[in-house]
Amino acid sequence: MAAEKQYALASIFGPGRDELIDHTPHARHLGIRVVRTGPCEAVLKLPYRAELVGDPTRGVVFGGAITTLLDHCSGLAAACAMETFQAIATVDLRVDYLRAAAPGLDLYGHVTCYKMTKNVAFIRGVAYEHDPADPFASCQGTLMVGANPTASPFIRFNADGTEETSG
Repeated sequence: MAAEKQYALASIFGPGRDELIDHTPHARHLGIRVVRTGPCEAVLKLPYRAELVGDPTRGVVFGGAITTLLDHCSGLAAACAMETFQAIATVDLRVDYLRAAAPGLDLYGHVTCYKMTKNVAFIRGVAYEHDPADPFASCQGTLMVGANPTASPFIRFNADGTEETSG
């Protein structure tokens, strides 16, 4: 019988822990928030702000902000699939826009890491307003695991989910 997989971030799976993405200035600038994490998955929220609108006539959020939401969600889903902390870098992310996102609403990304090898994480997910069964965009991609010799930003978390502090 195979042993149950141990996840490096297991102690902090659950409802929003924004510190999981706050290390990225771009995510902070866009206001991206963590809704939920779990084994091999993440759900993030991009709160609606008028400055994110790319089409003022229709009030539709700029596609680049949606791609960023899904990219950050992909990285977090891959981190949630790891047994040990390692750096992650997006190699390929394909985003298919199925329809325009509804104007004026918060947007969500839900990504699953469905396969993790020694060097590559494989992800797929959706972006939606209310219901993941009715997405306005879908994504799939690959992320390089151990892409950078520097420490993963998640290394600062202790096994109990608290952050290490210097001092």
